[in-house]
Amino acid sequence: MAIPVLRPLSTIAYNTIRLNGSVHKAKKLVEKGGEDAFFVSSHGGGVIAVADGVSGWAEKDVNPALFSCELMANASRFVEDEEVNYDPRSLIRKAHAATTFIGSATTWAEKDVNPALFSCELMANASSVVAMLETNGILKIASVGDCGVRVIRKGQIIFSTSPQEHYFDCPYQLSSEAIGQTFLDATVTTVELMEEDTVVMGSDGLFDNVFDREIISIVSSCDNVSDAAKALANLAYNHSKDSSFESPYSQEARTQGFDVPWWKKIMGMKLTGRTSSD
Repeated sequence: MAIPVLRPLSTIAYNTIRLNGSVHKAKKLVEKGGEDAFFVSSHGGGVIAVADGVSGWAEKDVNPALFSCELMANASRFVEDEEVNYDPRSLIRKAHAATTFIGSATTWAEKDVNPALFSCELMANASSVVAMLETNGILKIASVGDCGVRVIRKGQIIFSTSPQEHYFDCPYQLSSEAIGQTFLDATVTTVELMEEDTVVMGSDGLFDNVFDREIISIVSSCDNVSDAAKALANLAYNHSKDSSFESPYSQEARTQGFDVPWWKKIMGMKLTGRTSSD
């Protein structure tokens, strides 16, 4: 999962993830999970972005990290482009257009299976969110899919993005194929930030497994954003492996009519959120 955490307009430093060469290293990353990618830039007031890779490709011997890593590498490359003009939706457009890695959807078409039916599982694609902070404190956000942003102020979440889904567990996704979403489908919002606000951005690996109240608690208890990001990642991973934990994902799944088989319930098993490798 990818979890950049930023505390803008303050003296607290944050890690900058450099994606130069990350596309070539993606195969090594995906063996341990790592389908997601992100970058942080100090350009302007600061830029953060996350792309959520689709692990279903791994079942077809296709590296699911390549698309999301290249998408973020391109976003990092174009972040200072004059045509982007410090607009998050334009950055998504440029990065998506330059992303060339594709998957094996044509294999399914050759088997007389409509590849559109598998768009949420088996295409080279990614949900994505980009946030750009202007020097006047305005945070501009563009998101496609179920990557999310939380803005925390004085122990409370004052802003939260909403996921875009075709139906439960099938989010909007930027794709290597024409049937996916584009930058035009992005939800665009703005938030006026104050000094010491904390911006938490993550893929569904975070928000499926960690409640907002837990995010607030961890951010409030950590001295710096690097520690907060690590603590959130560890908590999300531990929750995803805990069959007894009632995760945000499991609660939402039940409201949509999904649950584990009765015999698993007898064994004490419950629906859990997706892991970082999912």
